[in-house]
Amino acid sequence: MQKWFGSSGVCINENGDLLMVLQGKPEEKKTWSIPSGGKEHNETFQECCVREIEEETGYIAEIVEEIKVKRGIYEHLNISFEVHYFLVKTVGGKRNFQDPDNLIYDIAWKNVDEIKTLELSFPEDRDFLMDYITKEYKSQSLLK
Repeated sequence: MQKWFGSSGVCINENGDLLMVLQGKPEEKKTWSIPSGGKEHNETFQECCVREIEEETGYIAEIVEEIKVKRGIYEHLNISFEVHYFLVKTVGGKRNFQDPDNLIYDIAWKNVDEIKTLELSFPEDRDFLMDYITKEYKSQSLLK
């Protein structure tokens, strides 16, 4: 069984919207995901997260904290996976399509109501993302 390691960035703006990308291979149906991707050799999970966000969206991000690690197996692909999720904040850059894999078709900030109905690349993340956005946005609002 192959092992795959990657990182995902949870980036919430001041309005409580989540940074997402519409992605997929040319022959696939396009679905929404938070910026994420595979860890390169000698790269930390944090470095992977920051790199993937910049590659997929054009934004420069900074890690705030690690949120969770998701592990599982895709039996049909004979792959086990480990994905590290990080809360990040943008510190520069601008919305820009520059994905070297040419798999990104749109970059958008989505609110909780939109996320409820989006077709997600990883539907198992929907409840986690909606709960986290609500919790994180409320805590940020209280800090103002």
